[in-house]
Amino acid sequence: MKTFYTLIILFLFTVSIHAQIDSKKKSLSIPAVENEKDSLDASPIVPLKSITSGNNNALNSPKSTVNLKTPKKEFSMFGEKFGNPGELYKDRFKKHENSIKEQEGLGTKGSKIDVFFGDHRTKSKHARVMYRDYGLEDGDIIRVSVNDEILEYRVGLINAFRGFKIELKEGVNKIEFLALNEGYALPNTAHFRVVDDNNNIIAADMWALSINVKGTVNIIKE
Repeated sequence: MKTFYTLIILFLFTVSIHAQIDSKKKSLSIPAVENEKDSLDASPIVPLKSITSGNNNALNSPKSTVNLKTPKKEFSMFGEKFGNPGELYKDRFKKHENSIKEQEGLGTKGSKIDVFFGDHRTKSKHARVMYRDYGLEDGDIIRVSVNDEILEYRVGLINAFRGFKIELKEGVNKIEFLALNEGYALPNTAHFRVVDDNNNIIAADMWALSINVKGTVNIIKE
């Protein structure tokens, strides 16, 4: 039995030695070979220089702006004053209206100075002042005063006579007609009459006035 174990041990020993010899024979070392072509250039990288030239077509780097000006006044919704939109529309409409009048040859032909219609005498205690637009009914407006007292502050002229009755004082009774506008067919045109208690005409005339021009007639009670 011992002989059997001895043979097994010798067999394993022999196999181990043979394996080590084969292992030594199969190992092969290859020496490294240096190649100049494969060597890397380890020189430091130098940045490219900027292109500078006297030629106007040369590329130059942009210059930085250092003096930036800020607005002198900041915008604020609370500190601003806004105009009236209605006034702006009114001004535009007026310019458009004047342009149409110029194109149609409707420039003002009325008197630009106050007109005096004379002194007229009567023995009547009362008088009736009447007025109408003798031309186109175009929206002419007047103000009527008697002895510097406004009796008709703003009255429109139509093609029919209308007016008011006054009591005449002794002496001069001054009646004034002021043109407040010129309508859309210039100028302000009207026909007036002043009649007595018996409907007799004391004074009558017609006017063609520019805006803010007045016509005056004096009725003298005797």
